[in-house]
Amino acid sequence: MTRAVPARPLRLLGKAEQPPAPEPGSPIIELEGVCKNYVTGPEEVRALIDVNLRIGVGEFVAVVGASGSGKSTLMNILGCLDRPSSGDYRLGGLSVGLRSVDERALVRNRMLGFIFQGFNLLPRTTALENVELPLVYRGTPKKQRRRLALEALAQVGLLERATHRPNELSGGQQQRVAIARALVTHPALLLADEPTGNLDSRTTREVMDLLERLVDEESITLVLVTHEDDIAARAHRVLTVQDGRIEQDRQNRPPPPPGPLPRPLEGSEAGR
Repeated sequence: MTRAVPARPLRLLGKAEQPPAPEPGSPIIELEGVCKNYVTGPEEVRALIDVNLRIGVGEFVAVVGASGSGKSTLMNILGCLDRPSSGDYRLGGLSVGLRSVDERALVRNRMLGFIFQGFNLLPRTTALENVELPLVYRGTPKKQRRRLALEALAQVGLLERATHRPNELSGGQQQRVAIARALVTHPALLLADEPTGNLDSRTTREVMDLLERLVDEESITLVLVTHEDDIAARAHRVLTVQDGRIEQDRQNRPPPPPGPLPRPLEGSEAGR
């Protein structure tokens, strides 16, 4: 078993320990010997076992596997929602796996975007205000966050719906608002957990077309959990997780040559 790599103090992102911008084709995700164990009563459950993985900038990777296979645990670690029991997780060249709760929260805010099956929109706020939320947490001034949120809504084709509340939007429109919210901070990595699970087939195609366009045109890296074969078939790579291990890493098609990397927020946009 690989020993956990100690993390040096994180004084955070944008100051003493800003990670280097990854080059096109370089790994944005690196897992080395990652294990995750849970203690339930007298037993220890090995949820992840010696996982090694590299995902490059601009790749679209689907994660599939049966319930209980370990794919949710893997996504929680990739999203800095949980820590590995041992091994090393590097995100954009920065060791993040063993950071504190507060440090991982800052990593999520600065480097990651999340898309959920249930949209997770605030029901009493407009689409624009929902998209602004990650920038509120970041401390971005109101004028800048309004401009960035409008740009993100335009990117997903919903600028004209900016003042609508979730109950005034279709399921597909709500998911596009959720995608805009994930994009508004210009993350290096998007993590999507069954993003089409609540959508009909036509809306599923529209959302997946949008996500593929973002990957191909914006060099965004996308890791997506799905149970649907037709969704997984659209990815560049498919990882099959079984019994806590990556049993298969299959390439469907080569990723396109990465274009310009997502522009990180700087200065007042980042809320320094």
